[in-house]
Amino acid sequence: MTYTHLTTNELTIIAHSFVQKLKAYRVAQMINRCAETVYRVYRYLETGASIADYQDHYMRNKQRCGRKRTQLSLAELTYINDKIAQGWTPDTVIGRAERPISCNRRTLYRMFERGQFGFDVRSLPMRGKRHPNGYVERRGKAGQLGRSIHERAKDFPHYATEFGHLEADTVQGKKHQGAVMTLTERQSKVEIVLNVHEKTADAINQHLSQWLRKFPRRFFKSITFDNGKEFADWREIANQFDIHTYFAEVGAPNQRGLNENNNGLLRRDGLTKQLDFRNLPDELVTQLMSKRNNLPRKSLGYRTPYEVFMSYVVQYPAIIPLKVTSMKPKTYYR
Repeated sequence: MTYTHLTTNELTIIAHSFVQKLKAYRVAQMINRCAETVYRVYRYLETGASIADYQDHYMRNKQRCGRKRTQLSLAELTYINDKIAQGWTPDTVIGRAERPISCNRRTLYRMFERGQFGFDVRSLPMRGKRHPNGYVERRGKAGQLGRSIHERAKDFPHYATEFGHLEADTVQGKKHQGAVMTLTERQSKVEIVLNVHEKTADAINQHLSQWLRKFPRRFFKSITFDNGKEFADWREIANQFDIHTYFAEVGAPNQRGLNENNNGLLRRDGLTKQLDFRNLPDELVTQLMSKRNNLPRKSLGYRTPYEVFMSYVVQYPAIIPLKVTSMKPKTYYR
């Protein structure tokens, strides 16, 4: 049975009964308490103290009850602060287990929520839903540009567990000036950022084509785009690299949730909406991409996207860049 402490009303009854010299066991029956509980209060009052003194004594003792808060050493605090500054989460700090920490994941999160040791919960990556349930995208759309994402499951029954399926989108800068293209591989969660500068179909195809040439043919199996007009010339990429292309439903960015989430993290890392992307330095893009791909993730067993991506690369039979030949690619889409 769960023990409950004496209430103020019960203490008042015990004090009056003590003055009237009632037997402690009789008082215990009146308030439905153990006789020893009442005897304990009686013994305290017999010393000449008042019931108010008893209450103060009880409150002082109560403050010493319960589990003591976990203390972290200076070395642990330095390590945690360094990793959080690099973009890690408390979950990653504990799960990666690069060094022992004197608390578990949930306790470390509570320390951030309480502001203990100078931790600030606002320094952690975004959490929670970005939009309420039932949210419908109402921005301008080009309509369904190509094959539906629902056909992907028919063409690749094991796409959820096999390597080589990309999700693609663009991220715009200040006043919709300039853009970068993002590609996310579903299994490794590696994030590729192409500095296309302009949100046009020509710029997208040029940079995407240059990037895909670095890999063997059919190394990537599919790309799933949103329905932005910058992806209107998708047939050129599909035919040139023999890669399947699909499009999420109009107004349903959640169907490419991994890519959308990574885009939000890139915004937090430095590609803010106040930045003009038209003259974005390639060095900055490379730096942000490297940072994102070298952060351990729980869904990858606390490995980094880069580590998982390279594990697939070394398994590929001929992972060398293909030489450009004059062979005319087979046409799959017209």
